[in-house]
Amino acid sequence: MQPDLFSETTKDKKLSFSVVSFFSGAGGLDLGFEKAGFRTIWANEFDKTIWATFERNFPHTKLDRRSITDVDASEIPDSIGIIGGPPCQSWSEAGARRGIEDKRGQLFYDYIRILKVKQPKFFLVENVAGILHPKHAEAFQGFLKEFEDCGYDIFWQLVDANDYNVPENRKRVIIIGYRKDLKKQFKFPAPKEYKPTLKDAIGDLPTAIPAKEKNKTNGKLQIPNHEYMIGGWSSIFMSRNRVRGWNEPSFTIQAGGRQAPLHPSAPPMQKASTDKFEFVKGQESAYRRLSVRECARIQTFPDDFIFEYTDVAVGYKMIGNAVPVNLAFEIAKQIMEDLTE
Repeated sequence: MQPDLFSETTKDKKLSFSVVSFFSGAGGLDLGFEKAGFRTIWANEFDKTIWATFERNFPHTKLDRRSITDVDASEIPDSIGIIGGPPCQSWSEAGARRGIEDKRGQLFYDYIRILKVKQPKFFLVENVAGILHPKHAEAFQGFLKEFEDCGYDIFWQLVDANDYNVPENRKRVIIIGYRKDLKKQFKFPAPKEYKPTLKDAIGDLPTAIPAKEKNKTNGKLQIPNHEYMIGGWSSIFMSRNRVRGWNEPSFTIQAGGRQAPLHPSAPPMQKASTDKFEFVKGQESAYRRLSVRECARIQTFPDDFIFEYTDVAVGYKMIGNAVPVNLAFEIAKQIMEDLTE
């Protein structure tokens, strides 16, 4: 049965299970957890371009704007869980896989430092599939051991968001820790039979409008954020087909607007030579990037979740760095079940 991508929730009016969130970004992980009955009471995000979006959509959450390196564990409220994904650029292919040698990769240790002191019942870490690259094997195993040494039973898996009611192929590593004294096992939810598509996600949206000059926002739109980045195409972008059809899931939504997948109304790009694709001749005008709202829909953000920005690139960045809401919901639902049984 085809699901409704935006309405499923187990949310009770009384959100009694509090969590704190690190590297919160726009709040995809937080929204998924709130749909499952948790409440983010405190969040930490250092990127000032995100603050307005997070505060607009999570007015009940205290937002700490410092770097995690400057946050003392004693300043963080007690909660049942800690959630968040340390920056992934240092582990990804796009980030040259610098891993723990990169300052951003070292932020993992700040997360562990806080976990060790706060000792919530559970924690969740999300990261890119690149963290499993052989180059990072030692660092990854080191992180798992550190988590275990904090007093947690560890469960991890590489998942594809498309298996969990997200209309996008997006592989991510999810690490769950349950405090050892709970004596609980986390079992990742089984993949859902139906795999949602671009038609499910954005088939009802009218044509988007282009961003203004220098990719500035058009401001308030009838459909919020339904505007797309303009400008040329890099040789990297043109190195493979960037169009998926209506009956397929989207390519992974990236953090850069220039790398946004193309709208499914265009025909697939044609191979010209090794690592070089072209738009179908005579139909060049059919090709445009997905809009900010279309990317948000694909990441399963509801339409009433508004992204605040002046440059459309910031909208794409927030959405591309987020955990898909429905993936977060499915994981959170299982955690809630485990903690309340």
